[in-house]
Amino acid sequence: MRKSAEEARRTRERIVEVAVHQASALGLSGLTIGALAETLDMSKAGVVGPFGSRAELQLAALEKAVEMFTAAVVAPGRAAGAGLPCLHAVIDAWCAYLAAGPFPNGCFVTAAACELDGRPGELRARLYDTVTRWRSFLAAQITTAQAAGDLDPDLDPEDLVSLLTGLAAAANQEIQLLGDERAAPRARRLMRAALASHRPPGTP
Repeated sequence: MRKSAEEARRTRERIVEVAVHQASALGLSGLTIGALAETLDMSKAGVVGPFGSRAELQLAALEKAVEMFTAAVVAPGRAAGAGLPCLHAVIDAWCAYLAAGPFPNGCFVTAAACELDGRPGELRARLYDTVTRWRSFLAAQITTAQAAGDLDPDLDPEDLVSLLTGLAAAANQEIQLLGDERAAPRARRLMRAALASHRPPGTP
């Protein structure tokens, strides 16, 4: 029984691993049981079985992509300490993540947002929650940096969040569409410059 459960877990992970990459290339709406079954050399029933439905498989792919982003970008920030150290670490990891291109179509969340922003439903709701939590995380670090005297207390945290996420989105497009190898270093430089421009006078 224990071996069977472990095999089921590994099978599910294998399916999700392939699904998240196919969804990046084709969109979550383009993710089909048939294509996955062919890629994995499995039956359609074997692919959908661990999830119960195609919709749950799509959600699992989205959650896997978010999990990968969190491990690559959020975790290094948390390890660096709250406030400005976290923001610096996040910026470095974020730009490295964009440059590494773990998905065929660039940043999974950015691509999914373009695909789903006008399509109400559970996938959009889950993506909305993901993006909201990410923005809240950034805003909280900015607020902490302000309280520590590292950033201008009059700065609206949402302004800086919009600037940072906008630079990341631009870099993603420059990397994916334009093939610009300078995009990630440029984004890192501009993000760090944005932080520096809001340091209180006299701070090192």
